[in-house]
Amino acid sequence: MSAIATIGFFDGVHKGHRYLFEQLRGYAEQYDERALVFTFLQHPRGVLTHECPPLLTTTEERERLLGQFGDVHFFDFAEVQPLTAMQFLDYLADRWKVKHLLMGYNHHFGSDGQMTDEQYAAVAKQVGITIIRALPYSQNDLRPSSTKIRNLLAVGDIQAANRMLGYEYMLSGRVVHGRMIGRQIGFPTANILPDSSKLVPAAGVYKAIAVINGENSGKALSCEKTALVNIGTNPTVGNTHQTIEVHIPGFSGDLYNQSLTLRLIDRIREERHFASLDELKKQIQQDLQNI
Repeated sequence: MSAIATIGFFDGVHKGHRYLFEQLRGYAEQYDERALVFTFLQHPRGVLTHECPPLLTTTEERERLLGQFGDVHFFDFAEVQPLTAMQFLDYLADRWKVKHLLMGYNHHFGSDGQMTDEQYAAVAKQVGITIIRALPYSQNDLRPSSTKIRNLLAVGDIQAANRMLGYEYMLSGRVVHGRMIGRQIGFPTANILPDSSKLVPAAGVYKAIAVINGENSGKALSCEKTALVNIGTNPTVGNTHQTIEVHIPGFSGDLYNQSLTLRLIDRIREERHFASLDELKKQIQQDLQNI
């Protein structure tokens, strides 16, 4: 069966990407072709400049999000980057039976340099592919981009970032042992270690939904709980490295070594230094009123 494909790194799988995939799905139905989403194992900048930005989505998250829109296939960017536009299109036609290629409104490919849409169309025609240039997403002056979302997260504007993403920004990681300071003051926390490639938002206290999938007392546990999350060094207790501490009100299960996913909803305040643990405790009590 012939296919229509689109290609990109799609970090974050944000609203702009989703609009592209809606067009992909529409064309797939129109041409009675299967929809293919090609993406890369590595961020292109990491290969081209060796300066990969912190990512909005891990490979696993990206695969799961992209899987909603078509069959997902990962390329090694280092292997396809040397290919000319003709070589790459010939590969798509021969290996994947691609008959239509839906290109993002600002996407280019090929080691032989950027070409005009007319030049792409002429090269593609030689291998039996028709190029379609996608329409850009624009709604209420919102023009999402992965770079814009990274910049918003870097300053803690989680709500604006979420509007561009179309979902709550996620942090996932294994629960590890901390210093248990929270337990001492009556607010036990689960400390998570996210993937090292993942962008961690600006330090501060956040409202989140904690998604728990694991075991509790030997029984399978799957639930969602409102949580209070502190991202930062926790200066009140003298930490020097960044931690992500999650307090789930009313939850008493053992989460150590289990996976925990956070969906960040809002940033309540900046991280601050308190003169004592009593002051910190009072502030946490206030923070809990805002979740």
